[in-house]
Amino acid sequence: MDVLKISNLFDLNNTIAKELLERLEYPWEVFNTLEDFIMEIGPKLPKDKFEQKGDNIWIAKSAKVAPTASLNGPLIIDEDAEVRHCAFVRGNAIVGKGAVVGNSTELKCTLLFDKVQVPHYNYVGNSVLGFKSHMGAGSITSNLKSDKSLVTVNVDGEKVETGMKKFGAILGDCVEVGCNSVMNPGTVIGKNTNVYPLSMVRGYVPEGSIYKNKNEIVSKI
Repeated sequence: MDVLKISNLFDLNNTIAKELLERLEYPWEVFNTLEDFIMEIGPKLPKDKFEQKGDNIWIAKSAKVAPTASLNGPLIIDEDAEVRHCAFVRGNAIVGKGAVVGNSTELKCTLLFDKVQVPHYNYVGNSVLGFKSHMGAGSITSNLKSDKSLVTVNVDGEKVETGMKKFGAILGDCVEVGCNSVMNPGTVIGKNTNVYPLSMVRGYVPEGSIYKNKNEIVSKI
């Protein structure tokens, strides 16, 4: 399914994980490979720009990390990123250049491209957020189905098997998610799309659209 491929969702020049993503076809394949990739490149990061702090945690010297943030590796925090008060990174995460991880936001098995913002009370698990994507206050990803079955992605009535038990959301480049929205397991949102506040999203949302509800998705064009 071409619309779900990495090449149609992201500009790979906007992430330190470009080399990893070029090896893969679909973005959810990152979840099984992110830990090994961080462990592979972490020790090779330039010493003049990055410091290793704790077990398998590499933080750019230009990044701002609040002393109250809880950080667990493997983890890379790239240049000029900001991790704010009481953020909780559970591990297997990359925080891109200039990205913001805010107060009481939790990350787990997640790749944030450069300049992503998850600034207020967000949960982001088993997810990939593209360049300049933004999750409004209180919006979250749900990464596990209630019956614990494997996650599929619904594209125009066709179910695409992912083989993943845990899969939150994939946001393409420049996606805007409104406050207090929930992205159910297997959500993939195409680039340059806006999601209304208080939305419950499931399946594939086309790029360049406005998601008002599941029955009203309109094109920006």
